[in-house]
Amino acid sequence: MSAPLAANETAPHQRRSSSRQAIVEAAERLFLERGFGAVSMDDLAEAAGVARRTLYNQFASKQEIFREMLTTVSGQLEHALPPGVETRGDVEDVLRLIARAILGLHERPSYLGFLRMVAADSRQFPWIAEAFDAVMTPQTERLERYLAYLTEMGVLNCRNPSLAAHQFMGMLNEISLWPWMLGGKHLAIPTDEVVDETIRMFLQYYKRPRSARQRAA
Repeated sequence: MSAPLAANETAPHQRRSSSRQAIVEAAERLFLERGFGAVSMDDLAEAAGVARRTLYNQFASKQEIFREMLTTVSGQLEHALPPGVETRGDVEDVLRLIARAILGLHERPSYLGFLRMVAADSRQFPWIAEAFDAVMTPQTERLERYLAYLTEMGVLNCRNPSLAAHQFMGMLNEISLWPWMLGGKHLAIPTDEVVDETIRMFLQYYKRPRSARQRAA
């Protein structure tokens, strides 16, 4: 007797989840195509193929839909840079993992589309930039703390770990993110070369030379 009841309870839940996902996917398309301010809740209901009532049962406003999208982006960041990544080898190993994670995110159309939407609409809707920054800043601060720790340990010489972290990410963004964001031509450079040369340039400046005693050891 319990099995049919369980099946009956599961079906409405699956429909709600399907409707919610369809709404978020429609929002991703329309926000990117038209901009956040130009899309109405009715537009979203039509694009998602759901009734207006269903839409409002799932989300009370466009802001809630945006924050649902932001949750997805946060999950992508956490998956790309899981806890403990800073302990996976020496500085070159860790920077290589971080660089590949950043470049991997740049290969995701949904992630790039979200960034473009944020850039386009944050001037009119400042809360969008603030919400996005609240997700991105902790990841940047992780890299800052890592560089500060290595400086304390005598491995690096980053007088300003925040500046160094932004420089590292900036070199990667210049290659793959900004050309896409600005509609420019993507540089046809292999990922391995981008990663290796970025790390080489970064460490050439910031890595502390080994002492004569360390070299002898």
